[in-house]
Amino acid sequence: MLRQFLCALGVLTALIPDQIVDVFEAIAIENPEQNTVHSWFGPLIRAEGVVITLAALRDGRLYAWLLNVTGIVGAVLLFVPRLYEQMAGPLVYEDPESVEWNEHLTDGVRVIGAVYVLLALLDRRRRMGA
Repeated sequence: MLRQFLCALGVLTALIPDQIVDVFEAIAIENPEQNTVHSWFGPLIRAEGVVITLAALRDGRLYAWLLNVTGIVGAVLLFVPRLYEQMAGPLVYEDPESVEWNEHLTDGVRVIGAVYVLLALLDRRRRMGA
């Protein structure tokens, strides 16, 4: 079921990257209308969606690798959530200094991190045959 969910998420990300960014901005920042997203960020998200979709469809080494990376990223988000703001600002926006992050973003990032770690552990358990 996780693979099907990831596949659907990958397809959505590949098909509508601009809307994915809009949702992110509505949740994560206070002043989305005052920030300009890098022109290459939409295609980057689209490429991520394609990789996620392919990995979910194949369920081999690429899928295992994707879930392992997801778990590592999740651990970082869980234990060092402010690092997300420091990295996401320059990655996403042309002027990261102008971004006003939502005051509840840190809690949300921790929850997402915990979910990523849990998903990676469950998948690892499945692969190990437990």
